Amino acid sequence: MTIDTNIRHVTRAGANVFVELGFSAEEAKRLHAASQKQINDTRLLKEQLMTELSTWIEQHHLRQAEAAEILMVSRPRVSDVVNKKTTKFTIDTLVEMLSRIGKPVTLAVG
Repeated sequence: MTIDTNIRHVTRAGANVFVELGFSAEEAKRLHAASQKQINDTRLLKEQLMTELSTWIEQHHLRQAEAAEILMVSRPRVSDVVNKKTTKFTIDTLVEMLSRIGKPVTLAVG
């Protein structure tokens, strides 16, 4: 069995992938806007969770290595939190880290 790995098309950065998937211009615009909103909402939530972690580290006057040991992650992961590198974390991971320091996360909808 042979697996086809040939690249036939590359969507340029910033293009609306929904147009290229064959959706009408109107539907593609709507889908693109909805996906951008979801991406932004997720980023903002991750930033909020990272701010809580960073504030806790600062309040306890911890070095990143010390915080890493408590959070049970590597020192570079703590650096990524402090520097708000949201793409490197899932929401689950950040919630778990907050739980480890006794800061349970409550979800409010609406």
